[in-house]
Amino acid sequence: MEFTTIKKNYSELNNVARSPTLQTVLMVEKFIDENSGEYKKTDLFNNLPKKVMWQTFQVIMEYLENIGKIAYDNKGHVVYIWNPELVKKYRNKKELEWNAK
Repeated sequence: MEFTTIKKNYSELNNVARSPTLQTVLMVEKFIDENSGEYKKTDLFNNLPKKVMWQTFQVIMEYLENIGKIAYDNKGHVVYIWNPELVKKYRNKKELEWNAK
């Protein structure tokens, strides 16, 4: 008998009733971009320019990690890894899967 583990995300585990607004997501993303590698998750939360509920912050962080915009270094610091210039460079390459028809 095989068992597979299913990783549940924060919003699934905690029945988050509210979704963050786009404005809040962009504010958090911009702050991370400007302070990449400086803060661990809790410190980042405590230093945001505007207050955000912890549950909302958790959903935003999960979202940004899932879409490949942030990662955590080996010490737990939040690092902004999104590279729009690299995306522009590869976006129109015919051999890439998303361009296949």
